[in-house]
Amino acid sequence: MKRILTLVLAVALILGLASAASAQTVLKLAEVHKEGYPTALADVEFARLVEEKTEGRIKVEVYLGGTLYETEPASIEALQLGDLAFSRVSASPVSNFVPAINAIQMPYLYKSGAHMWAVLNGEIGQSFLKGIEEHETAGLMGLCYYDAGSRSFYLTKEVHTVADMAGLKIRVQDNAMMKRMVELLGATPVTGIGPTAVRENIATGVINGAENNWPTYQNMGDYEVAKFYILDQHTRVPEIMLASKAALKDLSPEDMAIIRECAVAVQQFEIDEWAKKEASSEEIVRAAGTTVIELTPEARAEFEERMLPLYQEFGAQWMDLINQIKEIGKDF
Repeated sequence: MKRILTLVLAVALILGLASAASAQTVLKLAEVHKEGYPTALADVEFARLVEEKTEGRIKVEVYLGGTLYETEPASIEALQLGDLAFSRVSASPVSNFVPAINAIQMPYLYKSGAHMWAVLNGEIGQSFLKGIEEHETAGLMGLCYYDAGSRSFYLTKEVHTVADMAGLKIRVQDNAMMKRMVELLGATPVTGIGPTAVRENIATGVINGAENNWPTYQNMGDYEVAKFYILDQHTRVPEIMLASKAALKDLSPEDMAIIRECAVAVQQFEIDEWAKKEASSEEIVRAAGTTVIELTPEARAEFEERMLPLYQEFGAQWMDLINQIKEIGKDF
């Protein structure tokens, strides 16, 4: 009798475990950055929080380094199809669904990182996330923002004024606004050079430099050939954690609320991790003998003034929004 009872209990336990396992919802998150990068660390923390807060009902599998989808556009397409649940992407491609996001990408718009976060965490930034979700055909949700720092020029010569930029060949992303920015500063924009090829092209004199954030400047080894980092901080383009409506449609309202809560929590986690990485990268390149040049207020004003035609060409329809952002900047 005892054997039968033991067997019955064992079977019941096995069936119970199997039932619990089958009840677990597994969702995929794609990230193009590698393990250890601030956004990747935040993705992993997001997955941990979701599993913890849902008591194991939801498991988020994180795929780093582009192992699931090699590019951000591919991830966005997978989100729309419901083949993917979450992905961290740059805000730039998301402007295809909410065009007003272009306003926050304008050069020399922010006074500081704190200024940008006041915008993103305020009415303007939150309206963008809402706009993503309300888009009739995108099938996406914007859960939170991640930090990606500021982009500055790094060059093979010192630059203190706009005049010093004349004739320089600078690698930029194949983006019309970025190319126009460099042209207005008197330099020549060069496209078609991938991130991993920047160092070699600087070393061989094909280009005189590029522009990016501290971590990329350091990680790619570009600081070894471009010894001058011009801290002009011309753009700050955040990242956005996107979610798929199709992939999450069967979740309960309670679990959906938990996912949103975890995303909000992980935003600050990522900001903190980014600050650590940024400080570490800056320390490394300074120790290697890099000359970091901070523009004087007068020089900064000159750089900003050169952007007036660009604002008319690329930001005319967003000027009310841009002026609101600048108004917020008066407190920083």
